[in-house]
Amino acid sequence: MNRTFWKRYVGDRSFYQGLFVLIFPMIVQQGITNLVNLLDNLMVGSLGTAPMSGVAIVNQLFFVYNMTLFGMNSGVSIFGAQFYGSGDYKGMRNATRLKLVTSVVITVGFIAGLTAFGPQLIGLFLHETANDAASMALTLENAVDYLKILLWGFPPFMMVMVYSGTLREAGDTVTAMIAGVVAIIVNLTGNYLLIFGHFGFPQMGAAGAALATVISRWVEMTILMVYAHKNEAKFPFFAGVYKSMRVPLDLCKKVAITGSPLILNEILWSAGTTFVNQNYSLRGLTAVAASNITQTCWQLFTIIMFAMGGGIAIRVGQQLGAGDIEQAKDTDNKMMFFNLVMHILIGSLLVVTAPWIPHLYNTEPAVRDLASQMLMVAGAALPIHAYIHGAYFTIRSGGKTVITFLFDCGFTWVASVPISFVLARYTDLPMVAIYAAVQFADAIKLFAAVPMLRSGFWAKNVVNELEEK
Repeated sequence: MNRTFWKRYVGDRSFYQGLFVLIFPMIVQQGITNLVNLLDNLMVGSLGTAPMSGVAIVNQLFFVYNMTLFGMNSGVSIFGAQFYGSGDYKGMRNATRLKLVTSVVITVGFIAGLTAFGPQLIGLFLHETANDAASMALTLENAVDYLKILLWGFPPFMMVMVYSGTLREAGDTVTAMIAGVVAIIVNLTGNYLLIFGHFGFPQMGAAGAALATVISRWVEMTILMVYAHKNEAKFPFFAGVYKSMRVPLDLCKKVAITGSPLILNEILWSAGTTFVNQNYSLRGLTAVAASNITQTCWQLFTIIMFAMGGGIAIRVGQQLGAGDIEQAKDTDNKMMFFNLVMHILIGSLLVVTAPWIPHLYNTEPAVRDLASQMLMVAGAALPIHAYIHGAYFTIRSGGKTVITFLFDCGFTWVASVPISFVLARYTDLPMVAIYAAVQFADAIKLFAAVPMLRSGFWAKNVVNELEEK
């Protein structure tokens, strides 16, 4: 490496110490969450392929709700991080109120929609074939039972997202980690007791997994809210947040202009991703089960990727809010390079371990074999996805949400959805080939992401622009 490259892309010890302090709590929280999701998956999977597939289908529907809520909160969080960077606690309080109001509307809408149309939506993922026709009714039954209970966890999940996001905007990633770890312990214990009926508890199967999840979310919400309001001296933006739900019109307009593309992006991206999975399901329950195993394990190997995305949003967003534009660019260069190098190594590890991971599941050999092949593809594509993920949060941190809209969900509907739709319906290609085509299609984004990041056009202080207007 020459000196210029080293200076631009590689930080010193203090840089990596600061980065470690920032992302380590998120890595721990996300790591434990994903590990428990894996154990959750294994516990439900031990009941058979049908219960595992039923839970996986419902989780696809929950994923759309999750990302819609995430999109709304992220649209406001662009301003929250920069308000904090500029020391404007009143602005942060208003941003928190806006997140609360919009999150309630989204949550009520999803609960109503899934209550009314849940079975029909689940049915879109069930395609009868000669090999798995007998499992269809059992899969649907498990999915419906799981969904009915899971809906009770939507309100606390909403509050966790609002409070943990606001705390992270203020640089506090530890509290959410602690609350998450406690909730995970509750969830894992509940799974053991309620799925299998140990120590006198009812044996509820997949429904028990849903109930354990709901209980853990209420616990997590309680911890976060109590801590935030017990420490209002440290977090003054929480003081009086419920005295009024009025939000300044200027902030609403700015979020509508800047944040709407981001919000719409998450809705359309999650819907597109779910549609891609629905296309995969045309290959039968074997494909549904293998996709579930692949996605669960993929989440375990993308812990650092998601933590780095959150870290970029916080660190770069705060520096932009403080008006330190050049420092924000320098920080982003170093974080992006670190992110890429890490995921070349992590992706290689996934490829190497892929043949053995599916053997942890109590399922058919055909499901294991397909999952192994899909995991190898996922590992090979991981560095591409890691770079794109970091680029997304970089561009978003400066309020360039129209571009992120085109970059993310626009590409999903223009490329990923049509590729999976055509290949699944009009070809005889095996499932792994369809999956590979979708995963590596994202490489096209590199031709736009690399020049955009190098240009630095994204580095803007949106808070100053709001005040000037």
